[in-house]
Amino acid sequence: MRILHAADIHLDSPLSGLIARAGGQGADLATATRRAFTAMIDYALEAGVDLVLIAGDLYDGDWRDFSTGLFFLSQMARLERQGIRVAVVQGNHDAENRMTRSLRWPPTVKVFRSDRAETWIPEGLEVAIHGRSFPRRDVTEDLSAGYPPPVAGLFNIGLLHTAADGRLGHTPYAPCDVPTLVGKGYDYWALGHVHGRAILHERPWVVFSGNLQARHINEPGAKGATLLTVDGGEISALEALSFDVLRWVRLEVDLGGCASPQQVYGRIETALAEALTQAEGRALAVRLTLSGATAVHDLLAGDPERTTAECLALAERAGGEVWLEKVGVATTPPRQDDAPAADELFAVVARILEAPEERAILRADLEQALTRVPPAVRQAAGLTPLDEQALAGLLAAAEATLRRRLLDSPD
Repeated sequence: MRILHAADIHLDSPLSGLIARAGGQGADLATATRRAFTAMIDYALEAGVDLVLIAGDLYDGDWRDFSTGLFFLSQMARLERQGIRVAVVQGNHDAENRMTRSLRWPPTVKVFRSDRAETWIPEGLEVAIHGRSFPRRDVTEDLSAGYPPPVAGLFNIGLLHTAADGRLGHTPYAPCDVPTLVGKGYDYWALGHVHGRAILHERPWVVFSGNLQARHINEPGAKGATLLTVDGGEISALEALSFDVLRWVRLEVDLGGCASPQQVYGRIETALAEALTQAEGRALAVRLTLSGATAVHDLLAGDPERTTAECLALAERAGGEVWLEKVGVATTPPRQDDAPAADELFAVVARILEAPEERAILRADLEQALTRVPPAVRQAAGLTPLDEQALAGLLAAAEATLRRRLLDSPD
């Protein structure tokens, strides 16, 4: 048998804040979850898999209209024509009590009930799938405790949406521990909820497949599903497959030693080209950070609007689809032993700004000013909250702006 394990598809996730900032790339973001799901179905048909597992959060929440459900059913119809069965548990995002709209499931799709765990043995396949859907979003009990015993003579799979023993950044829904899952006697646990791929145990296998398509910068890297090949009732191969169509990347470019804008932008251009190559033809969503000690620091940090525009222009010429989600400047001026008088003046200013009492006054003034900034704008600027790191970044940018404006002044 060949079995495809996916999870956290979040079909039609709105991504409204990102789409609004993406400009011309907004359409790609809006359809990314559908296109990734279609890519997975294409693979299932071409590879002739026997079974598809979806370990929760097929949907991002209640449908805004029926188009989300109709799209999913259109993909299921493609699998049905080839006799491929699908097993689904609902997770915290698409828990039973959250879904007010629904369409009839095709006979080849099994959605597990939410009031208790049950076992499904698809006709013609030597496999028993055990699962239970979320009845509500906030499931805090261990659902796996109620899963049935394994069926003798069959390949047993536990299909479960869970935080397992806890994962950073994920709400601890349906918690459980790995030894308990292993002790259940199943051959494979197909887990969902955690968006990063992880193998928690081998033989028996306990696997988070990760989400199918990343939706923001905190989900960088390749995303997709896991393919199991089962021979003689045992897993002979386990393969991570990538189906994402838009890949998120944190890209830091070290500009240390760059003496001119030409050198700076040449280095950025090279880094973007390398990132595109590693993405294997996929579109890229990049959070770009410029770092290092460079003589061009004042130009970059002192005029962040122009710096961002220059980087956007480089992204347009990168030879592929690149969207710059954010450009951050974390460069520093080069150390100079024989600093001119202007630099000595700025050193004095810097010492003043580093004094605790001065920083406290600045923080209070900034917090007051930020009360007049719309919350969404403040969050997009990274100023929620105004912690020490955010304050330090603002002061560094302010110093660079002062340096640029005063040193370029004819007076």
